[in-house]
This record gives sequence, structure tokens and C-alpha cells, in this order.
Amino acid sequence: MIGLLVDVVGWVGAALLLAAYGLTSTGRIPGDGVVFQVLNLLGAVFLTVNTAYHHAWPSAMLNVAWIGIGIAALARRRARARRAARSAAG
Repeated sequence: MIGLLVDVVGWVGAALLLAAYGLTSTGRIPGDGVVFQVLNLLGAVFLTVNTAYHHAWPSAMLNVAWIGIGIAALARRRARARRAARSAAG
């Protein structure tokens, strides 16, 4: 039963990554936007669960790196927004 759940999580992760890529490639969402980063981050988390469960360590490590990139990108966006808000406040 746990294996089935992990497989479903993996498929959802793959769908999220494909959605992020497809939406960006067709111009529906910006590549530097929050939606793109969150879709990528969640997709990578879900795929990490799946690949680690199946002992596919190269893929798991790739997804861990993908998670790190997503977190860093979201942190940069947040810091930029805070700086902009402080500048606007005077």
C-alpha cells in the first residue's frame, strides 16, 4: 500500500514539473514568477520522496538540488519584495 502511495506522489510530482515547464514555455506564467517556482519546488519534493523510496539516488539528489534552487529563488523574491516595500515606505 505504501508503494502505491509513493508512486502516486511521484506521478503528481512529475505532473507538477511538466505543468511548470509547459505553462512557462507557452507564456502563460513567467519563468521568474512565484507560481513557476512553487510548482517546481513541490514537484521536486514529491519526486524526491518517490526516487528515494525506490533507491534511485542520482534522481533523488537531482531533485534535492532542484528543491534548493527553488527555495533560493523564492527567498530572493521575498527579499526583493521586502526591500521594495521599505523603499516605498520611505
